Amino acid sequence: MKKEKIRKIRRSFTLSVESVAFVREKRKSLGVRSDSKALEFLLREAMLEMKRQAIDAAVKEYYDTATEEELAEQREWAEMVGPNILIAAPDL
Repeated sequence: MKKEKIRKIRRSFTLSVESVAFVREKRKSLGVRSDSKALEFLLREAMLEMKRQAIDAAVKEYYDTATEEELAEQREWAEMVGPNILIAAPDL
């Protein structure tokens, strides 16, 4: 497998003493050598959390606006598929 090269951009930021201490603590807990890697990890965590929240909001919006007929159909599918879901996944 070929390792994909990740493009990086050198930037300079001014952070509070508390933020710098937080990044350093995260660096230590992750066992990485640089504050940049720790900060990258924290930013990725934040981005993933934002995406998760957006998905959660979309699911909530769907169920909040779904008609009784749509919800009944969802329940019907869940009842049919539920007991058989593991049959299609033999490695579980």
